[in-house]
Amino acid sequence: MAHYAILNENNIVTQVIVGKNEDETYNGQAVNWEEYYSGKRTSYNTHGNVHNNGGTPFRKNYAGIGYTYDLERDAFIPPKPYNSWILNETTCLWDSPIPFPNDGKLYIWNEETISWVELN
Repeated sequence: MAHYAILNENNIVTQVIVGKNEDETYNGQAVNWEEYYSGKRTSYNTHGNVHNNGGTPFRKNYAGIGYTYDLERDAFIPPKPYNSWILNETTCLWDSPIPFPNDGKLYIWNEETISWVELN
């Protein structure tokens, strides 16, 4: 089963639908399913430019409502969570400007201080 992201005029994903696979035909004729659905195909198994099942990653991330389709990168990019965060060009995900602490504790991001704050 293939999934397609329906985009608005600003390339923002408004809906994700299940559709036909690229190799499926209609009445014996090949069809451009992206054109048919007026959307871009997206892979349920791709996240952070890694395919979960070891396959070839497709468009960096599985599309979600509110994601942007970036034509130059041929990638789905999630909404930016904070103004200070930076787009990782490899994964097309947003990275905090300060790495998440790796000490087993729970933290939340504080945009005012541009820092991780430990939860008590």
